[in-house]
Amino acid sequence: MKKLIIVLILAIMAAATQAQVKVGIEMLRDDNFNLLEGKRVGLITNPTGVDRNLNSTLDILFKAPNVKLVALYGPEHGIRGDYFAGEQFDNATDPRTGLPVFSLHGRTRKPTPEMLKGVDVLVYDVQDIGSRSYTYISSMGLAMEAAAENNIEVIILDRPNPLGGIKIEGPIVEPGFVSFVSQFPIPYLHGMTVGELATYINEEKLLTKGIKCKLTIVKMKNWARTMDFEATGLPWVISSPHIPRASTAAYCASSGILGELYTLNVGIGYTLPFEVFGAGWIDAEQLAKNLNALKLGGILFRPIHYKPFYSTQKDSVLHGVQMHITNMEKAPLTLIQFYVLQECHKLWPDKNVFELCDQSRWRMFDQVCGTDKVRKTFSQSFTVESINKIWTQDVELFKEKAKKHLLYN
Repeated sequence: MKKLIIVLILAIMAAATQAQVKVGIEMLRDDNFNLLEGKRVGLITNPTGVDRNLNSTLDILFKAPNVKLVALYGPEHGIRGDYFAGEQFDNATDPRTGLPVFSLHGRTRKPTPEMLKGVDVLVYDVQDIGSRSYTYISSMGLAMEAAAENNIEVIILDRPNPLGGIKIEGPIVEPGFVSFVSQFPIPYLHGMTVGELATYINEEKLLTKGIKCKLTIVKMKNWARTMDFEATGLPWVISSPHIPRASTAAYCASSGILGELYTLNVGIGYTLPFEVFGAGWIDAEQLAKNLNALKLGGILFRPIHYKPFYSTQKDSVLHGVQMHITNMEKAPLTLIQFYVLQECHKLWPDKNVFELCDQSRWRMFDQVCGTDKVRKTFSQSFTVESINKIWTQDVELFKEKAKKHLLYN
């Protein structure tokens, strides 16, 4: 009996090991970097580009004897993660490798022919959070466009979508609202890995003038669409200063759009980035009671009182609610922030968040939404019902179009 138990335990452990998710860089390494053999490689990456043991893709490729790494390209926050949100930076030299680092978040966001000189293939390895407004996927798309224009191959080392591959929410970007936080006509939550998204962008001819690059996706092993990041068993590396944990991706989707107005603090500057909604004029207990009475699926609210250390309403005592996502599949992630506004308006109708903010913030709010219809419609009645059609009408069409570009079940 004892031997049988040991055998069963070993079998379970072996099955668990076999089922471990392997990301693109690990699959590339397992294949002895054959895709890069004899090519001059440019690498777009940041601290999230790591293997399971936290070895960086930059170091892995730099040390590989059969890989010739010749240039580095830094998206927002830089290749070493030493720049903050929105901070621009210039070209430089990486002190650890001596390689040139070209900025994709400064005066130039799309690689120029000069930046690509001497490069045969661009490799992209950056962790996404599943949200259209996260600028890394904008950098990926613009790099694909530059590569197509300069006859350079693109290889995407795939990584999990931390929200899984099922959650799709929000309107598709309308003409006139394309920006670095809404670079492509996709929903706010796109439900794709970066490899799938790159394939979709390329095959649907969403690059300028419909051009296509020579694209190869190094797929993950053992990733499934139902997996959130925790299910992968992979370590999470802070993807930007306010996304410290994989779970933060869901909270960012639930409050990040509202955060663009700066009228309510959403935890930026406090220890709970994107997990709270607060203002000096809110009655925390009453707001929590109202929100919980809605009985929204997969989400609970509790009263909270806090003081941000920096950013919006720094050093002010704020009152509000903390979100607790109990079931990400059921939670209406992107609409949660609008439910908060709805209930705030019921309780404090004199506190119109759109009138309380500088009107220059409206443009950023609209760009993140991908349309101004959401703001204009919602501000008339402050009800989620009023924008529900705008928010959901593109989802099924996108799912149908995306279906043929999915790489995983």
